[in-house]
Amino acid sequence: MKGATAVAEILKREGVEFLIGYPVNPIIEAAAQAGIRTIIVRQERTGLHMADAVSRVSSGRRIGVFAMQHGPGSENAFGGVAQAYGESVPIVVLPAGYPRRLTNIPPYFNAFLNYRHITKWCEQVTCADAIPDALRRAFTQVRNGRPRPAVVEIPTDVFPEEVPEPLAYRPTFTTRTGPDPQAVTEVARVLVEAKRPVVYAGQGVHYARAWQSLHALAELLEAPVATSLGGKSAFPEDHPLSLGSGGRSVPKTVHHFLQNADVIFGIGCSFATSNFAVAMPKNKVIVHATLDPADLNKTVPADYALIGDAELTLEALVAEVKNRLGGGPRGRQEEVVREIKSVKAEWMAQWLPKLTSDAVPLSPYRVLWDLMHTVDRANTIITHDAGSPRDQLSPFWECVAPLTYLGWGKTTQLGYGLGLMMGAKLAAPEKLCVNVWGDAAIGMTGMDFETAVRERIPILSVLLNNFSMAMELPVMKVATEKYRSTDISGNYADMARAFGGYGERVTQPGQIIPAIQRGIRKTQEGVPALLEFLTAKEIEFSLFK
Repeated sequence: MKGATAVAEILKREGVEFLIGYPVNPIIEAAAQAGIRTIIVRQERTGLHMADAVSRVSSGRRIGVFAMQHGPGSENAFGGVAQAYGESVPIVVLPAGYPRRLTNIPPYFNAFLNYRHITKWCEQVTCADAIPDALRRAFTQVRNGRPRPAVVEIPTDVFPEEVPEPLAYRPTFTTRTGPDPQAVTEVARVLVEAKRPVVYAGQGVHYARAWQSLHALAELLEAPVATSLGGKSAFPEDHPLSLGSGGRSVPKTVHHFLQNADVIFGIGCSFATSNFAVAMPKNKVIVHATLDPADLNKTVPADYALIGDAELTLEALVAEVKNRLGGGPRGRQEEVVREIKSVKAEWMAQWLPKLTSDAVPLSPYRVLWDLMHTVDRANTIITHDAGSPRDQLSPFWECVAPLTYLGWGKTTQLGYGLGLMMGAKLAAPEKLCVNVWGDAAIGMTGMDFETAVRERIPILSVLLNNFSMAMELPVMKVATEKYRSTDISGNYADMARAFGGYGERVTQPGQIIPAIQRGIRKTQEGVPALLEFLTAKEIEFSLFK
């Protein structure tokens, strides 16, 4: 069995249904021969974003895999792997490598050497009979512990070599670890004694599928719940105890309750410092429950810690808290919910004029508000893009089911959202998958809308076009005035139609909902749809200091 054939057989045994890639890499043809659907993108970064979503939408139960050419393919793919590393996403990346006699000679790009700082596991195969062991290590790493990318570089002269038969390879498995029981007891005491506890849930809740346990703990403690951008949708945002999600732009409820908390319980989160994450207030008791001990005291000093899988941690806490409370909650929820409603009502009164505005050019907030009230949110997966779409969407979009929002913000590469929704549609074809982006983001990855058409991936793409890098206007005043440096332009609905998809440009408020309905119908017919809304240069966001 040739090396490339062995790789394809191993991918099948690992349950890989899609191999996303860009030629030339012999694994692509071998995978097709083995019955694995091969999906070819227009640029490597988008393909990695697709693989990323395959893993995220399945909570890591299915692993997204991407293969690319040696040299330029590996060079172009670097940003996509860095994004997955920053967002803690488990993907397996299979670059070809230069022949072994050249692999360590400049200027030839060596993925094994260059990817080590943006991967959890990175190795180079130097002989074909090592392929099974290398892939076993890679899949074991992405299925266990903190999720992050694994790279296995295979030099081009290794692929034609023979791998011994029968192929000795068994699928890898996932293990879980739970927290120290004594620490659980201590944390349960702290949470029960807290007067104003707040739960802050991160992406680890999604990977552990710990949604019901999170729900149970919140109701036992009668504690309000906020989520990180990565954790958004881990707790239903129509629940009376929901505060919404954090980010650069946040609901007032998130800010208010964190500032007034005495204990903040972070579960499945890293508490990493980012311009696009909620800053934890000072002088609070911090309980940090995380899978990775490297997160402890990294940026937010912890008073108490629990290390382990989020589901096992929450299950242990629910049992201990229930025991301390004598079996059920204490009757404080009504007071907490009343405060949440009051703060939310005040905040929404401030923002409803924008959310329901009839102005022309369109308010982006009106577009997103109408979108939320038109789709079936329980059966929709949505993501923002970098910049204004993130800050306009995430505070106001209310998730009602897990994994219906793919949030991100550790690193913020423009154009990430398109590939995410293409990958989400592959992983969950029954869902409506929506990416919301701006005219800057589409300039980065917009050519891959053609991939959605060609590969029959019917997503709904919502483009907010204000012909400007509006976020940069306050910091590029002279550059804009003298050289129009923030101006960008294009007719993207025409572009979508030229690629064979559905494209529609919307200019009037009354057209928003009918256009969304038409776009949804097109996706149901198997046609990717791009709705281009001409919007105002909106630079007001829900920010709190």
